[in-house]
Amino acid sequence: MNITVNQKGSSNVAIIESDEVVIGSVQDALDLMATIQYNHDGCYKLLLHKSAIAESFFDLSTKLAGDILQKFTNYKVNLAIVGDFSGYGSKSLKDFIYESNHGKQFFFLPDEQAALAALHNVR
Repeated sequence: MNITVNQKGSSNVAIIESDEVVIGSVQDALDLMATIQYNHDGCYKLLLHKSAIAESFFDLSTKLAGDILQKFTNYKVNLAIVGDFSGYGSKSLKDFIYESNHGKQFFFLPDEQAALAALHNVR
């Protein structure tokens, strides 16, 4: 796993790159947030590629997405997930992504530039 920080003004976004699944459980999400905070103090915005998240996250019936995003909410950490989500047929997931993208904490976007723009605009 490689972590770099993209800075724009006073906004810092941790970009996590990995060839492996980084978040496969609630504990993985907590560990990732702790790692970012320990190594990059004051960085409460994370950008993660879809491939670094377990596929079960995108099956809303597992409740993994809700449980993980609740932890991000509790710790006031913003998250952008980058990737192609068009291959998922679930209407519930599409609605979930749509609603998330119209909020201010979680984003499901097609590329890093869009994700960085969204995260840097969050206050």
